[in-house]
Amino acid sequence: MSDAPLPHPRHTRRTLLQAGSLVLLLGRQQIARGATIVAVRVWPAPEYSRVTIESDRQLVAKQFFVPTPPRLAVDIEGLDLDPSLRELVAKVRPDDPNIAGIRVGQYAPGVVRLVVDLKQAARPQVFTLQPVAAYQHRLVFDLYPAVPPDPLEALIAERLRDAGSSAGALAAPQPAAPDIAKAPAPDPLDELIAQHSLKPGMPAPAAPGNAPAPPRTRGAAPATARATDRLIIVALDPGHGGEDPGAIGPGGTREKDVVLKVAHQLRDRINATQVGGNPMRAFLTRDGDYFVPLGTRVEKARRVQADLFVSIHADAFTTPSARGASVFALSQSGASSSAARWLANKENEADLIGGVNVGSQDRHVQRALLDMSTTAQINDSLKLGSVLLGEIGGMARLHKPRVEQAGFAVLKAPDIPSVLVETAFISNPEEEAKLRTAAYQEQLADALMRGIIRYFAKNPPLARSRSV
Repeated sequence: MSDAPLPHPRHTRRTLLQAGSLVLLLGRQQIARGATIVAVRVWPAPEYSRVTIESDRQLVAKQFFVPTPPRLAVDIEGLDLDPSLRELVAKVRPDDPNIAGIRVGQYAPGVVRLVVDLKQAARPQVFTLQPVAAYQHRLVFDLYPAVPPDPLEALIAERLRDAGSSAGALAAPQPAAPDIAKAPAPDPLDELIAQHSLKPGMPAPAAPGNAPAPPRTRGAAPATARATDRLIIVALDPGHGGEDPGAIGPGGTREKDVVLKVAHQLRDRINATQVGGNPMRAFLTRDGDYFVPLGTRVEKARRVQADLFVSIHADAFTTPSARGASVFALSQSGASSSAARWLANKENEADLIGGVNVGSQDRHVQRALLDMSTTAQINDSLKLGSVLLGEIGGMARLHKPRVEQAGFAVLKAPDIPSVLVETAFISNPEEEAKLRTAAYQEQLADALMRGIIRYFAKNPPLARSRSV
């Protein structure tokens, strides 16, 4: 046994306090050195551009906006400049409509200053997102133009440009209409459906630049349609985008990429089509790889006074054996099946993954996510879903033989027939391989186009005071 004297209690307490202070000091130093940057991303879009800094710990930022010249400065605390942050400089694309460039430097010990130079006056939003799905902590800068573009004006201007470019052709002498008593005029509905039908051995529809002019209505309009002399607008909603890749197939195919390609194919067909003598125009809720919140998708469709809303997705399930296409409408009284409920819950989580700045969400956009649906809207949506499902069933396998219903947030426009189309199960290896091919994407676009034509033939759009 040692004869060394025991330490005095006061000495023991002092030693423990000193050790505790050292631990706290080291902890503070570790926090000060702090976060490690996992990835940096830039998502350009006409409506807003997003900059994302992903790290293993939450970042603290202070920002200030300088109006002349317009630029956003952000001081990020607890961070040292590293090569990952410098990558932001090279990630800005020349065609970014909002960001002119990014500068980054060590402003002070433990503080990195990031300056985003802008091409126009902006309304910046800076916020953080907690870890979700595959993402860790995210610091996000959303840069909105001070004067947002008007999507309806853009559609009308595009239509007027097209009308002007074809004025010469329209002014050319036209052959006299045939004698209806001797030869009845062809049904324009049949012509349109034939135009978008793919039969074995037939070539695919012409590319957008070489698309044939839509057939003209001659003689009396069919009994199922009435002329409204206005622009018919179909809102196409490619699911997910940007920070939210959607479902990912076993071969790495991302849902957000496939559905955007299908939407582009369908847009080209809609823009080259007339129904009942009225020109059609497609409006995309996103026209590139960027994130759009669910409520904003609904609000955008309403802003352009869309006649239809078609949300395009590629399904996924926990097992690779699930297969087949589906069409969904909104439900006010619960889902039509447990699978429909599961899918709606999964799709409604898109805002968490994509990253919504909840604190700044516009009041009108928030209201769009409320249950504003009407019985009439749901009934019209079921009619639209039925014709789309029938056309898809003619070229692909169906998961269910009827339109299903669930509480999809993106279908809650109270005044627009709205459906969500699951083109196939991207989690199924065979269906993933099909979704990747241009031929299958074209067939899907043709089937959806035929369904839209059939819907309008039986449910003509109501007259509105909207310029062509």
